[in-house]
Amino acid sequence: QVQLVESGGGLVQPGGSLRLSCTASGSSFNINAMGWYRQAPGNERELVGVVTNGGAANYGHSVRGRFTISPDNAKNMSYLQMNSLKTEDTAVYYCFMHTSLGGFWGQGTRVTVSS
Repeated sequence: QVQLVESGGGLVQPGGSLRLSCTASGSSFNINAMGWYRQAPGNERELVGVVTNGGAANYGHSVRGRFTISPDNAKNMSYLQMNSLKTEDTAVYYCFMHTSLGGFWGQGTRVTVSS
């Protein structure tokens, strides 16, 4: 099994930046892709972005150009850099990794964008 733990959430003003981290631990595994999803109150979980170990990246339309996922395969970590944050970015953000042992989710970290 693989355990994912997110950190870095909090309160930020509109226009600000925040960086989330995700650390994977557990049995021996290889990471095929790292992704982030989010879920706002009353909404379904939606894709923020995903990066494969081959370097291919895909981002959700609403965050494209503002958010960047940076994998650190040596440390089994994923970072989500969020810039130019908007109130509509308020959500619980979940880390996801597709590994040689299957897909795993973190417990989520809350991001609130408010003045």
